[in-house]
Amino acid sequence: MSQSLRSRIAIPLILVILGILIPAGVAVTIYFNRLYTDSIYKNLLSDARLIASLLADQKVALEQVEVHAWSDILGERITIIDLEGTVIHDSHKDPTQMENHLQRPEIQQAIKQGVGFAQRYSETLGIEMVYVAVPIRDENQQPRGYVRVALPLSQLRAEQRSLQGTILGSLLLMLFLISIVVINVARHATRPIEEITRSIAKLSSGGFTSDWKPKLSPAEHSTEVDRLIAAFDYLTAKIHDQIQALEQERNKISAVLQEMTDGVLIIDPDGVIQLANPAVARMLNLAEPNLVGKTVSQVLFHPQFYESWQKARGSKETQTSLIEVQPRKLYIQCTTTPLETIAPGTVLMLLQNLTRQRYLETVRRDFISNISHELRTPLASLKALTETLQEGALEDPPAARKFLMQIETEVDSLSHMVSELLELSRIESGQVPLRLKPSSPYEILQKAVERLGIQAERAGLKVIIDCDPNVPPVLADPSRLEQVVGNLFHNAIKFTPAGGQIVLSAKPQNGKILFCVADTGIGIPAEDLPRIFERFYKTDRARASGGTGLGLAIAKHVVEAHGGTIWAESIESQGSKFYFWIPTA
Repeated sequence: MSQSLRSRIAIPLILVILGILIPAGVAVTIYFNRLYTDSIYKNLLSDARLIASLLADQKVALEQVEVHAWSDILGERITIIDLEGTVIHDSHKDPTQMENHLQRPEIQQAIKQGVGFAQRYSETLGIEMVYVAVPIRDENQQPRGYVRVALPLSQLRAEQRSLQGTILGSLLLMLFLISIVVINVARHATRPIEEITRSIAKLSSGGFTSDWKPKLSPAEHSTEVDRLIAAFDYLTAKIHDQIQALEQERNKISAVLQEMTDGVLIIDPDGVIQLANPAVARMLNLAEPNLVGKTVSQVLFHPQFYESWQKARGSKETQTSLIEVQPRKLYIQCTTTPLETIAPGTVLMLLQNLTRQRYLETVRRDFISNISHELRTPLASLKALTETLQEGALEDPPAARKFLMQIETEVDSLSHMVSELLELSRIESGQVPLRLKPSSPYEILQKAVERLGIQAERAGLKVIIDCDPNVPPVLADPSRLEQVVGNLFHNAIKFTPAGGQIVLSAKPQNGKILFCVADTGIGIPAEDLPRIFERFYKTDRARASGGTGLGLAIAKHVVEAHGGTIWAESIESQGSKFYFWIPTA
């Protein structure tokens, strides 16, 4: 009789549970598949918007972007597309072999709605892909192009199948466990349910272990089922909230650390690095990017880093020091802060690269010194001349005229310096419009020689024009380029001894015209070569060579205004070569 009763209780309950679990399993599978798919799209959209924000600065040319590093970090395919649909960069394919992407569904949707989604077959890679595209906007919210990120659909399907398998296994396991519970309910009433309720409550408080086994106790009343449901609901909600919060915090911290330009290290009491962001390896030019598990002395080879860590650990106070790293001449500010409230003995080390700031301070200091020196000489001369005139030279007409002519010369020199400063300022601020037109490089060189050839001849120099008259024209303002060539030619004349040679050339090279002014003069010291294009900078420390020191600075800004680049090569006592290139018309 009791056996029949257990069957009549257990079988209907199991069938009811089975009828509930199957639709619930289907619903849960659909829900989690949809949740996972939405999560994939959200992650792709977040990554696409992050890349678009990095490319929003107009100073960053889309053609110079390196997408392979981003692709390696994000694990996604990244494509940069211009406004006409031409693929500029693609992390998985040569962009020159890819067709125009303007009509791709995701790009069209991004154009119309600001965000484009697509799930389709990739003609380029030959697989099903999930795409998300967003426009790249400049500071005026005008589109510069489009960034598209993608993942293989096969990867999404595999994850979904794995998720479905997990859910199905969980449902089968749940059915098995519930069946056992039902059978035991039929045999022992509520005794197993009560034990399971206590065990789930223990799991909710964090006391669940892998070797947990239920211990049955005598049944007391019939409210155990309600308690079991309440405990299970509470446990599910709590775990879900905790996982979601931890995932969000992890993503935020990871994104911040990955994108920071400052190096961040967390070092344990034994000097072993527990956390390091990629900026540390980039800043110190380390061959091994993974620094976790290594000691401070192995990674931060300069002894001051180690000393800063030791002081912070010993004194429990923040230590700040400026460290010069040779031979790269890096200036790194190291700030070490003890994390006593979080992990006793652990130290946070922040590395900031101040090399650029130190360089700018040096340039600013030299600029003030140089301009002061340039102004002091003519002003002192004017002061002496006016005092001489005041002391009686005015009574001597011939001497007075001579002094007035010298005053005029000094005033002209000051006026010329101020004019060049104003012109340089206008060029830098874009207030000098360029009248661009196809211009002959040969004619530009020829006019410079015609203007300064007599001066070179008087200096006993041989001048050669090495340029084909039929060389392709450049798209430039000819008067401005003549000014650049004239400045370089004038410097070559000034610093080349008699009997030397100056060669002016212009030759096509990769769709550009490469200009060169080469001389056999005194050359430029290696330590001065990186700074010769600064305002008022002179390699002649006594500043006795004449000139304002602004000619090369003006030449640099004029060339850059044309979209070109200027540089110099020189060996001291063996001459100099000044190069610049301009795009062809």
